[in-house]
Amino acid sequence: MEYKVFCLLAIALIVGSFSSANGQAALTQAQCSVEPVARVNCGPPGISASECFNKGCCYDNTLPNAIWCFYARPDDECLL
Repeated sequence: MEYKVFCLLAIALIVGSFSSANGQAALTQAQCSVEPVARVNCGPPGISASECFNKGCCYDNTLPNAIWCFYARPDDECLL
């Protein structure tokens, strides 16, 4: 019985490690919905989307004059 529990726990840990990037959970759309004027830069100019995501940041290149790689909205901030 203990062996089965150990195996299930090991499988859960392995699957969990594959489902997150660099040990970090993926950011939600709500966390990345930061107004362009409120964005705080998270990378150098020209950073790629994958480099930005690997740093644990949000990436949005749809606005040409805004910061593309930026820190996510804090979890405890009100999302009105």
